[in-house]
Amino acid sequence: MLLAKRNQDLMPSLFNELMNWDNFADEGTMPKMNVSESDKNYELELCVPGLSKEDLSINIDSENNLIVEMAKKEEKKDENKDRHYLRHEFSQLQFKQLFALPENVKKEAIEATVQHGVLHITLPKIQEEEKKAQMRQIEIK
Repeated sequence: MLLAKRNQDLMPSLFNELMNWDNFADEGTMPKMNVSESDKNYELELCVPGLSKEDLSINIDSENNLIVEMAKKEEKKDENKDRHYLRHEFSQLQFKQLFALPENVKKEAIEATVQHGVLHITLPKIQEEEKKAQMRQIEIK
């Protein structure tokens, strides 16, 4: 089974390609992402410039989905009462994305870090030795 992105928009890829979004320039769009695989793990890298770990949340739900959420609100600064905005676009950024986890991911060992505007999520694979250790003979009584 492959690590797959679950998207709930009607025509997300077509719409995003036509609009050519950069990172998450609009509220609710998903940041650019890299997914790689090695013998030992899967790696997710999400572009999240200007965000800290306090702005991010990563969970696993009951259906074995990895949920990555971000919410960052910009505080209003009313320093100049004589100024009013004709256009004010950066008030809040947010996204929520579901990833269907493969069965061979060791959920209790998932790790995440944020460095230099990139969220790194490491999803370790269950190794063959661990699979064999989980297998056992059931005694019939």
